[in-house]
Amino acid sequence: MKIDSNQRLTELDWLRVILIFAVFIHHVLMPFNGDNWHIMNNESSKLLDDIMVYFEQFRLPILFFISGAGAVILLSKISAKKFAADKLLRLLIPLIIGMLLVVPPQSYIENINQYQSYWQAYPSLALNFSTNHLWFIEYLIVFSLLAIPLNIILNTNTSAKVFKYIVELTKFKGGLFLFVGLLIAIKISFSLWFPSDDNKIENLSSSTYYLFFFITGMIFVANKHLWQRVCEHRFYHLMMLLISTVFFYGYYYSPDLSAYLSLNIRWSIWWLVCCLVSWSALLTILGYAQFYLKKTPQWLRLSNELIYPFYIFHQTVIVVIGYYIISWQTAIWIKAVALFLSALLITCGICLFIIKPFNTCLLYTSDAADDLLCV
Repeated sequence: MKIDSNQRLTELDWLRVILIFAVFIHHVLMPFNGDNWHIMNNESSKLLDDIMVYFEQFRLPILFFISGAGAVILLSKISAKKFAADKLLRLLIPLIIGMLLVVPPQSYIENINQYQSYWQAYPSLALNFSTNHLWFIEYLIVFSLLAIPLNIILNTNTSAKVFKYIVELTKFKGGLFLFVGLLIAIKISFSLWFPSDDNKIENLSSSTYYLFFFITGMIFVANKHLWQRVCEHRFYHLMMLLISTVFFYGYYYSPDLSAYLSLNIRWSIWWLVCCLVSWSALLTILGYAQFYLKKTPQWLRLSNELIYPFYIFHQTVIVVIGYYIISWQTAIWIKAVALFLSALLITCGICLFIIKPFNTCLLYTSDAADDLLCV
């Protein structure tokens, strides 16, 4: 039984805004965690890095899950042809414009000592066609096109039989958590075969990992009972998240095990505990969001409409502003607060006063809350 396509999933409205804002905070803090980002403060905080690495495990996976859910909802309203055209229009064109106009300032700041001026550097930076933080949109383009045949498969009689089995399995509290076994297998096997930490779409260790969350988003929203189970078993999933967190930090802070375990084994254990956290966090956050976040206030609707351009512009604003802020001779927390406030103000200003009034580059849509693939 499918979720009614006209039913408003308000939890997704909330989670989309919350998670993109979490991405914004993450990037604001990156110059101060010692992780060799685009710009780095001279002084760094190990504690900050230890905290940030935890939230990295589920922030983007949940966004891909939401996008997968959005694909099924949208495909239930419009034809596959219109869906494909809409996604290419809303995703590909902004991606190209972003690579030409939004990404180059970041690359310039990162290598500012190599150039005499931004305008002298711009041609080479623009022709580099780097996606940078916009790799998320590149993934969504590919995943959106894959969603069309996947949605057809989800509507077959064979899939209906599989759904029936899964629904029966999820009557037990641990049923939904069993999906993590497949996630672990995908993450470890592809990461061993494609040992790269970049986010290029051709890097299958990254793309298959996020594709798993996109597809599970499609599967969960395609069946009303599965969606309900997430809410019903939310407390159990919270307990699994707490246990997974103990395993995660237990291994994270473990002593050097190189004398006892090979490098591949050590990495495999790390990927395993990361998957445990990412999947249990997704189930927990989605379950409690379903239970508590049942209304979409007007400010949240506006935020959903502008969250796409906010995502596109936020990192460039952070890098450019942050380059000057990190040169201040003051404490880390003062710099971080200053960067947070200034970057938030400027990025919101771009969205409200440039994108929204002029509907620039298809980045703004008054009905974006119904188009979950816009982020």
